Amino acid sequence: MPPLLIPSLARFAIGVLGAGAAVHWFVKEVRRINEELDRVKRATTVDANTRSTFPTLRRDPHSGEWRVS
Repeated sequence: MPPLLIPSLARFAIGVLGAGAAVHWFVKEVRRINEELDRVKRATTVDANTRSTFPTLRRDPHSGEWRVS
């Protein structure tokens, strides 16, 4: 099979298209992550009385395992 010869302009165009696709994906991901972080920032906080009713993990001093208490 003869070697595939691609003109320089075609190689450049393929490279530009690939770089553009990579930049487009990167910008989309950054926006998605920022929207998720903004959503978490806007979330309401739990007051101390309600938080004290949540179970917590504590390490068992004898076995070293974590247990819900």
